[in-house]
Amino acid sequence: MSDLPDYEKLGVFYLGRTKAADGAPAANLLYDAKDLTTHAMIVGMTGSGKTGLAVSLIEEAAIDGVPAILIDPKGDLANLLLQFPEMRPEDFRPWIDEDEARRKGLSPDELAVKTSETWRKGLAKWDEDGERIRRLGRAAEFAVYTPGDTAGRPLCVLRSFDAPKGLDSTALRDRILYTVSGLLGLLGLSDDSVQGREHIFLSTLLEHEWRAGRDVTLEGIIRGVQDPPFSKVGVFDVETFYPAKDRMKLAMALNALLASPGFSAWLEGEPLDAARLLHGPDGRPRVSVLSIAHLSDSERMFFVTALLNEVLSWMRRQPGTGSLRAILYMDEIFGYFPPTANPPSKAVMLTLLKQARAFGLGIVLSTQNPVDLDYKGLSNCGTWFVGRLQTERDKMRILDGLASAADASAVIFDRAQADKLLSGLANRTFFLRNVHDDASVLFETRWAMSYLAGPLTLPQLRTLCPARPSEGGSGGAAGGVRSSQSAVGSSQDAVGKELETGNGELQTPGGARPALPATLRQYRPAAIDADESPVWRPVALGIAKLHFASATAKVDLFEERSLVAEIEDDGSVIWEDASVERGRMAVRVGAPGAGSGEFIPPPEGALTAKTDAAWRKSFATALFQNQALELWRYAPLKLLSNAGEDEGEFRARVAMADRERRDAEKTKLAEEFQKKAQALDDKIRTAAARVDREKDARKSQWFSTAVSAGATLLGALLGTRRSASSTGTITRAGSTLRRTASIGKKTGDVQRAEDSLEVLQERRAELEKDYEAKIEAIRPVLDPAEVELESVVIRPRKADIDVLALGVLWKP
Repeated sequence: MSDLPDYEKLGVFYLGRTKAADGAPAANLLYDAKDLTTHAMIVGMTGSGKTGLAVSLIEEAAIDGVPAILIDPKGDLANLLLQFPEMRPEDFRPWIDEDEARRKGLSPDELAVKTSETWRKGLAKWDEDGERIRRLGRAAEFAVYTPGDTAGRPLCVLRSFDAPKGLDSTALRDRILYTVSGLLGLLGLSDDSVQGREHIFLSTLLEHEWRAGRDVTLEGIIRGVQDPPFSKVGVFDVETFYPAKDRMKLAMALNALLASPGFSAWLEGEPLDAARLLHGPDGRPRVSVLSIAHLSDSERMFFVTALLNEVLSWMRRQPGTGSLRAILYMDEIFGYFPPTANPPSKAVMLTLLKQARAFGLGIVLSTQNPVDLDYKGLSNCGTWFVGRLQTERDKMRILDGLASAADASAVIFDRAQADKLLSGLANRTFFLRNVHDDASVLFETRWAMSYLAGPLTLPQLRTLCPARPSEGGSGGAAGGVRSSQSAVGSSQDAVGKELETGNGELQTPGGARPALPATLRQYRPAAIDADESPVWRPVALGIAKLHFASATAKVDLFEERSLVAEIEDDGSVIWEDASVERGRMAVRVGAPGAGSGEFIPPPEGALTAKTDAAWRKSFATALFQNQALELWRYAPLKLLSNAGEDEGEFRARVAMADRERRDAEKTKLAEEFQKKAQALDDKIRTAAARVDREKDARKSQWFSTAVSAGATLLGALLGTRRSASSTGTITRAGSTLRRTASIGKKTGDVQRAEDSLEVLQERRAELEKDYEAKIEAIRPVLDPAEVELESVVIRPRKADIDVLALGVLWKP
């Protein structure tokens, strides 16, 4: 048997200790991680301890390898990065409030010493120590993001305008609806999706571009408002529906947003990508704190809506699961999920609450204002943590929400008992109602392992989050594309006006567009800023469809790849050194217009009629010899990465599959245990009843024997000389002796019944011991970063190489 405490069991979160009826602590409260897939609500007034509970919940999830995205409107959740396993005073000193120290009559150093002692004692009281804090730090990465600012990790929020991938028509329409509502909210304009012209027009514009697979920038939206790429909105032409004069007002509002001094911060940093927020480049789980306390109300609504949108899109791309895949937590949901109004965030949050369970996404919401929430929507929450409440009205709204959640799950809810329990809660004491459990409980929250310093300011976050180098790769869909031979670069990077030739010499711009052989096709980028007058330089472009097939790996797929390479002085192309892009590059057939800029002529060696044939031959050879589909395999779970799946993504998927394996084993063992335990419990009840019957029978026999013996004795003492009386006394004496013998038999029956009961009880104890041993024997979930993967390299089938485009690409 393991020496680990019960709260370190697999798949359970140690949140505190239950409290007995007299208020005394009883047992550790172990919350089943899978229960969080039906979502949770934390409610309590200021000072009730809900931040400590939320931090403890996230800590437990991180230890179990579950990543989390945390929306933090107040700045409290960045405390998760304050992990001090040594608990030294100097660890706490930078986070000591000097005003608080003065109020207490202490110097900041003295208060740091006192805080260190308090934290050490507090952890010890809850059987925690520095080693558990170190375990927390090893289990996951912790990061703080500050959209619109560089104090933490900045986020490029406007990536939300990129064309979403992998969404069906309904999901795409939802994404458009939420995105446009958030943008109009940021502008302070109407977000009415039914009658608002701005909303309908922008939705039409985004749908037009996204269905064509084109990403959109804010500049592109402004141009699209001025010069729409479509002629009708519904049955009306654009001018009738939304005249140019009115559209210009919208374009001006968008331009003012773009030109505002602080807007550039929204364009900096990592892309807003749920996969990156949940996992690091190596697949390791990440706890991402999105701190938005520094933003205005409209900016917060815009960001929260964009983030929820991104999470929803990510979620819909995941396979279904019954295990907990990730957590989305939002502190102080007030204002984002109101009972009557419909801000942009409400619709997407409601969609998440309704659909996330099937994808293993657990949503946890927190508030101190229950009357300002849509409690009908919160009926989707299966777990409620309720702390001290401010008013009777708050309590009534919570009881309504609890009753609604119980009705939705067909669980019996005792409103009167809940009312009684909610009426006398102390700080850090919570009423827990879980639809997966039969009864509600009271519990006291454990001591958080992270130092709860209170809300952190931007300067403090700047100290906590020193500048980091840009991450290589990605844990999400925004990661780079790999080439089998060389690092893959972008094929559409901007270049300066001085250009490098194949031999490294600088080449200055030429003039008119040069004439190329008719056999050599020419291409230009599909889109270029209309205001640019670029210098065009020639590079070699090849686009091909490759067939990757392997019976062993069970792979049979076609994939398009685009290669861009420099043209050597002799006109040849070294395709092995080309940059590679998965998919078909967005280009148009034909050279740029003669008056569209200056042109650099290609090397003389490329201006021959044989160039096309030579390039075609070398291109096909390079594709076969150097291009490959590189996959990874995790043999123990028989998993193979998908084409285009980042290694970090695959590692995270392996860990998720391993979690499902663990949860399935736990469930199977629990079902087997319950079945056998139920059978033994029935036998134990029967045996216990038999013991009671045998004891009652023996007691009755003792009573009967005692009465008979008393009668015999009286007869002997008071009897007459008549022989009949003497004969009766002798007869009664004989009967008493027989009854006495029967008592011995009854005593034996009792002993045998008790022995049988004891055997059954021992078998029950052995069954439970065996069950606990099997549970402990289940290996923990894999650490994604330590998963040993096999590389699987699949070459393209030579006979199936299909060249889709080959020639000169004029690159600006």
